Amino acid sequence: MNEALDSNANIEARCSMITKLEHSNEDIANQIYTIFQNSYKVEAQLIDVLDFPPLLRSAKDIVNSKTDFYGFSDNNCLAAIIEIVIEDKHLEINSLTVDPKYFRKGIAGKLISYILDAFEFTEAIVETAVVNKPAINLYKKHGFVEFKRWTPSHGIEKLAMSVQYAI
Repeated sequence: MNEALDSNANIEARCSMITKLEHSNEDIANQIYTIFQNSYKVEAQLIDVLDFPPLLRSAKDIVNSKTDFYGFSDNNCLAAIIEIVIEDKHLEINSLTVDPKYFRKGIAGKLISYILDAFEFTEAIVETAVVNKPAINLYKKHGFVEFKRWTPSHGIEKLAMSVQYAI
C-alpha cells in the first residue's frame, strides 16, 4: 500500500512542476497574460473595484518586463505564476496569480515556498489590497507580517508585508 502512495506522489511530482518562464517569448507572455486576466478579474470582484490596475497590463508589457516569472504547471498546463525581482538581497513579489480553474489546490503556497527557498535574500516584500484577506492569510502562513498601509492614487487601500531571512 505504501508503494502505491509513493508511486502516486511521484506521478504528481512529475506532472506538477515549477519552472522559470521565458516571458520574452510572445507565446509564453500570452499565457502569462491570460492567467493574469483570469485571476485579476476574480480579485477585482473580491475587492469590489471596477478599475483594477493589474488588468491594464498587456502581453507586450510582460514581454518587456525586467522581472522574473516562475510558473507552476499541472500536466503541462500553466496554472499559476509568481513574478519577482531581487535587488541587493531584497526579494520583491510583484504578482502571484492562480488561474481560477486551479484555485484551492495549494498552488500559490507552493510558489511562495519555492521562491523563499530558491533564492538568497535578507528580506522579502509583497503588497496587496487591505481587503484581500485570502492573500493576506496566505502570506502570513509563510511568515510575512504587515509593516505599512497606504492608499495610492487609484484609491485601493493597500498593505505591505515582509519576512526577514538570514543568509
